[in-house]
Amino acid sequence: MFGSSAIRPVEAPPLPQPRGPLSAAVVSALRRGPEILPPVDGADPYGADLQLALYCLYEMHYRGFAGVPDEREWDPALVTMRVAAERLFLDALRADVEPSDDVDAELGALLVEPVEGTGPSWHLAREGERWQVREYVAHRSLYHLKEADPQAWVIARLDGPAKAALVTVEHDEYGAGDPDRMHARLFADMMQALDLDDAYGTYLDAAPAETLAEVNFMSLCGLRRALRGALVGQFATVELTSSPGSDRLVRAMRRLELPAAAVAFYAEHVEADAVHEQLIRRGVIAPLLAGEPALAADVVFGIRASGLLADRFGEHLLDCWAHDRPSLLQPLPDAPRRVPA
Repeated sequence: MFGSSAIRPVEAPPLPQPRGPLSAAVVSALRRGPEILPPVDGADPYGADLQLALYCLYEMHYRGFAGVPDEREWDPALVTMRVAAERLFLDALRADVEPSDDVDAELGALLVEPVEGTGPSWHLAREGERWQVREYVAHRSLYHLKEADPQAWVIARLDGPAKAALVTVEHDEYGAGDPDRMHARLFADMMQALDLDDAYGTYLDAAPAETLAEVNFMSLCGLRRALRGALVGQFATVELTSSPGSDRLVRAMRRLELPAAAVAFYAEHVEADAVHEQLIRRGVIAPLLAGEPALAADVVFGIRASGLLADRFGEHLLDCWAHDRPSLLQPLPDAPRRVPA
């Protein structure tokens, strides 16, 4: 009656190792209970310490952590620290992203594919090695093992046609009713085919700040009603750019003769996201802005902030790979043994 995914045990991941005073305080408070938490003032908004602290606080709204009581999700001291850390992160993004309310121009720019791009998927398609593909997938596991969950929070904050269209997209992300076709399940299958550990949260300790920041931005926008427009912009960025990027990753994996199960996840996105692009543009964004035109600037902010964080992530990977060193803080067995600074 039930697919194989429906009966798999649900296990929360272990708490990660801290990377500074903020993340150390968060991990300690999650493990031991309420305590006085340090101020976030002066922290690097894009740095590993603040980003890991935020990731841990957000994760309490997803699977939580092994040994951490569920009640910690709404511990007042932890929520207060989360709000302060969010403000620092948001202020940095708003300072680094040029504002605009021209949504049509922004969406049009997303649909223009460069003749010869420079991002990770371009590199992997042209000359990437097997260990680099495995690294890329390990990085992406922090989001794709909970794919579409951050965006699901915005459903209750939409109305009418925009809500209906977004639910249609989410329905596809969750396998259209088949748990074995959920995109998170397909990603886990790909990880297994690439000899990676598909347990939820396995690569958190290995993920650099650039990886954490991309996922944190989704959670931040999803949890704040005031940022519903930015969350739609973030989702639009993914859906409008995913299909060609997924095609490049399919070509990379086939060039490297990786197993068919590894190719299936990105092959699914080549077709699905081509359809989703139209749904997001015409079905979600158009009616959303017709009903709430003041959200236009937030939609553009979501698109541009997502692009900024994606560029930072891509630059980190390409810089590491250009110097033949791993981009993960804990190298995979087949990667070069030089750990990034």
